[in-house]
Amino acid sequence: QVQLVESGGGLVQPGGSLRLSCATSGSIFSIGDMGWYRQAPGKQRELVAGISSGGSTYYVDSVKGRFTISRDNAQNTVWLQMNSLKPEDTAVYYCYAMAPGRYWGQGTQVTVSS
Repeated sequence: QVQLVESGGGLVQPGGSLRLSCATSGSIFSIGDMGWYRQAPGKQRELVAGISSGGSTYYVDSVKGRFTISRDNAQNTVWLQMNSLKPEDTAVYYCYAMAPGRYWGQGTQVTVSS
């Protein structure tokens, strides 16, 4: 089993920044892609950013230029640096890891509001 634990969510004003972290533990042989989804109230869960074990990245158009995903393969940890946050970024953010099946974190709330 693989466990993912997220941290770093919270309340921030528009234009502010947050850094989400996701640490993995458990019986891990190898981890492939990692990343972050988010789900806002009344909306479907969407892929926000992903990163391969080789460092290739993906971002949904709405966060390009504002969010940066990174990972440490030795620590099996992934981060999401979120800058210039907007109210529409408000959601529960979930990290995932492919190991090789998809594993999920418990989610962390991000609220962008003045």
